[in-house]
Amino acid sequence: MGQQLYSLCQMETKKLLWVMGMLFGVIIVFQYFELPYGSALFSLFSAGKVSGVGNSGFPNGNSPSKPNTIGNITFLNGSNSTNSHAIHERSDNIGKSEGMERNQKNDFLSDRNGSLNNSLGFDVNNNANKEPSSENLVELNGNSTVANVNNWGNGPAPEEAKEPKQSFYQKNDTTDGNFPVGKVGKGTNSSTSGHIGNADTGFASPSPALPPGPPMTSTVVDTNIRTPVVDSNTSLLVKNGTTASEINKNSGLLQGGPTPSDDNSSANRVPMVNKGLETTSAVISISEMNDLLLLNHASSQSIAPPQSSAVDQELLHAKSLIKNAPIIKNDPKLYAPLYRNISMFKRSYELMERTLKVYIYREGEKPIFHKPPLKGIYASEGWFMKLLEANKKIITKNPRKAHLFYLPFSSRMLETTLYVPNSHNHMNLIQHLKNYLDTISVKYPFWNRTGGGDHFLVACHDWAPAETREYMAKCIRALCNADVKGGFVLGKDASLPETLVRSPQNLLRDLGGKPPSQRSILAFFAGNMHGYLRPILLKHWENKDPEMKIFSQMPKAKGNKNYIQHMKSSKYCICAKGYEVNSPRVVEAIFYECVPVFLSDNFVPPLFEVLNWESFAVFVLEKDIPNLKSILLSIPEKRYLELQMGVKKVQQHFLWHAKPVKYDIFHMILHSIWYNRLYQISSR
Repeated sequence: MGQQLYSLCQMETKKLLWVMGMLFGVIIVFQYFELPYGSALFSLFSAGKVSGVGNSGFPNGNSPSKPNTIGNITFLNGSNSTNSHAIHERSDNIGKSEGMERNQKNDFLSDRNGSLNNSLGFDVNNNANKEPSSENLVELNGNSTVANVNNWGNGPAPEEAKEPKQSFYQKNDTTDGNFPVGKVGKGTNSSTSGHIGNADTGFASPSPALPPGPPMTSTVVDTNIRTPVVDSNTSLLVKNGTTASEINKNSGLLQGGPTPSDDNSSANRVPMVNKGLETTSAVISISEMNDLLLLNHASSQSIAPPQSSAVDQELLHAKSLIKNAPIIKNDPKLYAPLYRNISMFKRSYELMERTLKVYIYREGEKPIFHKPPLKGIYASEGWFMKLLEANKKIITKNPRKAHLFYLPFSSRMLETTLYVPNSHNHMNLIQHLKNYLDTISVKYPFWNRTGGGDHFLVACHDWAPAETREYMAKCIRALCNADVKGGFVLGKDASLPETLVRSPQNLLRDLGGKPPSQRSILAFFAGNMHGYLRPILLKHWENKDPEMKIFSQMPKAKGNKNYIQHMKSSKYCICAKGYEVNSPRVVEAIFYECVPVFLSDNFVPPLFEVLNWESFAVFVLEKDIPNLKSILLSIPEKRYLELQMGVKKVQQHFLWHAKPVKYDIFHMILHSIWYNRLYQISSR
């Protein structure tokens, strides 16, 4: 009896083990095909398979808990147990935890400093009231990563999700080969915020590994990208998946379209300048500068005053009128290709003439204040001050009627008066300016009202950016040394044209040049060996080619005639940086009707808010100095003639007159300041 009972128990145990084994196998098979990333059991396998997507869930050698780094952008596959499950969760589990949602968003992208929203302008909104979302990362062929974003939980997809907007602004749908644009499905452009796509990869059919439910937008990220640099055919991505081209359509004044609603929840708000977009490249191209301008104009605001004044309302009204400017088809004084938007520029200029009032502080002792130089390479700050102080139409003696407040100091006279030679110390210059600000802020309420946001300065000395960076950071700074990598803030600061005035009594002497057919010199440069770049230019081109007239010092001639004649006889005039990015040769080239060639990385061209510089100038990267001639020769003759005609048409904007005339350099500098102030003002 005992033996039979033992045999029976042994048989039942075997059956139980067999049933458990079968159940265990069914669970493994079920999870393998249905939830390959949803269970710890799957980690027992050496490689996971995703039908229709790729051969493995993570790049070789990387576990789910380790971040994947692409250039300077880190994609976190799950930094803790919460994220490792949430990233690959089914959509019916989405939205269970708002904390999980915030962790995913915060961990999804980080730059090399561990902070968000810096490398390529990604913006993360952690508002707890927003619908939860999930981001699913799956590897494609070991080379790229797919980010699937579902922002509407289990509910119906919003309209914008049904028809995804293009997340990159493209010219002719082409990009640099190392920076392909993302495509989804059968070539639909991605609409997710902040991912660089792979044009060669897409979904042929839905994968069983991807959760069912509402349509999802996807972006492919090329892991071969080493640095997040955009070429001239690709605009940079900005806030919430918005591109600079979309800002161009939706928010700009001179770019057109409605301005986004202003958030004035804090009276102590500071300008959001250059916060949403940074690049790790050493050079910011002219195309990227265009994007930065649009981004900063869309997001930048000065400190909102406690109460809106009458002058604030006048500026807001002007801003509205500019947005709705009538279309200009033909204007005898304005050549449309020169401008970003000729209709809005003309409307803005007219409103400036009609509306703008400037108050000039009387405080400040000469020669640093109220006595600027009118001759030499720093004459821009001098002539602007002289002409503004004499302009009774613009100047108001009642500061409460002023839209702008002018700080009437000369950066050149500050240097010549206070700098101790060979001391290499500028602290006394900075302190002098601070003392001045203390004086006017105690005597008047206007500086404190906006933190200096409605104040401006005009300074041409190389040291001006450093001297004004700390205590005048919120001012509108019109600077000759407009280095976008050196503290110059696109969209707030204005690039001041540096003009060499040889004769204050005859400001237009020698104006003009030879017609294109008589310009026998391909390219010309002459100048002192300031900085690192010019010696490199001479090393490659001095006395190397008869068509390339590249000199250091030219033989002396009365009235500098030799230099002037070379400019008048050259097709292209090389504007090479010296110690700093700026050079008076830019305006000189336009003065003598020679096409300027910018050889100065990160230099923001003068009057950048208004002018389309690519219609009358050439931009060459410093690294391309050895190829300078071939680059210039590659420009077709027809294109050169267009550029040269553009130079002649834009010339009126770079001429000083003893008595200002419409659209001259004085009014254009003032317009850039006025225009940037409009972008700083906001309604409460």
